[in-house]
Amino acid sequence: MTRNLHTSMKAETNKKNIEPIIPSKKQVYLEGPKSREYELSFAWRVFKQFIKGFRTLHFVGPCITVFGSARFDEHHEYYKAAREFGKRIAQSGFTTMTGGGPGIMEAANRGAFENNGNSVGCNIQLPFEQKPNPYMQQSITFEHFFVRKVLLIKYSYAFIIMPGGFGTLDEFFETLTLVQTKTITQFPIVVFGVEYHKGLMDYCNYLVEEGTISEADMKLVLLTDSIDEAMEHVQNYITTNYKVTPRRRKWWLFEKR
Repeated sequence: MTRNLHTSMKAETNKKNIEPIIPSKKQVYLEGPKSREYELSFAWRVFKQFIKGFRTLHFVGPCITVFGSARFDEHHEYYKAAREFGKRIAQSGFTTMTGGGPGIMEAANRGAFENNGNSVGCNIQLPFEQKPNPYMQQSITFEHFFVRKVLLIKYSYAFIIMPGGFGTLDEFFETLTLVQTKTITQFPIVVFGVEYHKGLMDYCNYLVEEGTISEADMKLVLLTDSIDEAMEHVQNYITTNYKVTPRRRKWWLFEKR
């Protein structure tokens, strides 16, 4: 009995001394009810982030958003592919938009930046991994993921999903859900990397078999290993269905010419 108690006390002591590998944010807005003053302050901070984002990105031009992992370096094949996507997007006259961080995001911004294209990023405050890449003409940093995702989707006419982790999958499924439910226009979605996404596509087909999504939902997505096929798919859809017109700047809103 004494030995068990000693072991238990030792385990408790060790628990107290363990430092988390990934530090948590100081403010966690989903931790339950707070005072009315705090909730009003939180709502005001979110509102200011949206207004700042709208004013910063209003004139960036029609975008194609590239999603992907922050963890691939410049020697990786997916980094090189994303860089080529950025170049092709710039050549087609669109603005390349990413999450503004390293890895795939940096690669796509870099490809556009190096080829005289517009390159913008919507970054996020994180205690690890995420930092702005140097290949952007415009960049804005958000405190909350949900604000960032709205801006990443709002200005884009197409979406390219590169290999990534939880964040990339979250962005992919949210975009697909918004298109599926006609919350946003049916813009083309390209998933790049057949072998990498094989398990994901197999699971989506399983959902079709189970009846939880329809077969038509999967037609919203092009799965490919070809950058040429991806860009042709995007350009054909946009030129067939949309006419892009520039926005006029209003002097009384202090919008610079």
